[in-house]
Amino acid sequence: MQMREQLKKTSLYERHLRLGAKMMPFGGFSMPIQYTSITEEHLATRKKAGLFDLSHMGEFVLMSTGASEFLSRITTGDPEKMPEGTTLYTLFCNPQGGVVDDLIVYRLEKERFMLVVNAANIQKDFKWVEENLGRDGVRFENISDTIALIALQGPMAETIFRDSPYHDGANLKRNQFLEFETEDAKVLVSRTGYTGEDGFELYTSSRFAPKVWDALMEKGKRFGLLPVGLGARDTLRLEARLPLYGHELDEDITPFEAGIGWTVALDKEDFIGKKALLQQKERGVRRVLAGFEMLEQGIPRQGCAIWKEKIIGAVTSGTFSPFFKKNIGLGYVPTEEAKPGTEIFIEIRDRKLKAKIVETPFYRMKPRLTE
Repeated sequence: MQMREQLKKTSLYERHLRLGAKMMPFGGFSMPIQYTSITEEHLATRKKAGLFDLSHMGEFVLMSTGASEFLSRITTGDPEKMPEGTTLYTLFCNPQGGVVDDLIVYRLEKERFMLVVNAANIQKDFKWVEENLGRDGVRFENISDTIALIALQGPMAETIFRDSPYHDGANLKRNQFLEFETEDAKVLVSRTGYTGEDGFELYTSSRFAPKVWDALMEKGKRFGLLPVGLGARDTLRLEARLPLYGHELDEDITPFEAGIGWTVALDKEDFIGKKALLQQKERGVRRVLAGFEMLEQGIPRQGCAIWKEKIIGAVTSGTFSPFFKKNIGLGYVPTEEAKPGTEIFIEIRDRKLKAKIVETPFYRMKPRLTE
């Protein structure tokens, strides 16, 4: 009899149970998928604020002389140009230009960085970085098991943050972060997120995370803050056209095909995948990631075929959009078929249903008055 893999639990597991969360396996963890409903949690984040446990994500630390140069060599971005206290969304690519993973880089000091990677790719990414270390003398450590990550997202996020013990981070600009200490522990707050909304992500020790969660939940009550599971996190990121590894990104998909070519600094010194990406940039791409909305009733899911006279692609992500109240999706199609307004068909349960290509992102955040 084959034993089932033991799922890990974040330090907020008991909090989720008390809040009535529906728990499901995700990335090797038992994670909250929803507390009340995906729609309610989604709309709370769009209109007020949502609180997320993202402690399943992976964190690595790179340090010592040569760290920035090494990181520049293994990512598509240009971390050597990053000021301290800022973040960078970038990619690990293979020699063929395919995406090994997407990640966020934090420049903690001149030669000390934190890398935040996808939960399902922690072991793969760690091995990949180690294999490329060479003899640079760069220290590389996986600290994922000691770090908790909590995200506060939504138009009321800054207001709630200012009223919390972590208000020192409330004045951060987008993609900036700040490290400071409270009475209990050291925390790192960044103005980042994965929902298409303004917000903050807070890293702290796993031991201290329940206090952070409780404090934010308490301060957020009067502003309509709700705990949000991974179900609504997925619908939120899809409305904002934010790629998810294993759906819009994988080792056979390049950043130019995925529409995130802006993450590739082709003008810097050599990096893994540069030659292939430079060639693709010059020649153009044969397929691109396109957004679509359904014109007939049906919810598209990953793997559904995209048709015209024949199959031209496949859905990478699809859902019912709580904000727009319509069924939407993303998928790769030939470049010439990606023009907004192009009519296509999505095969759902052996039925070809009408849809059309639309501009993305589906949802754009309203600018803050202070910007």
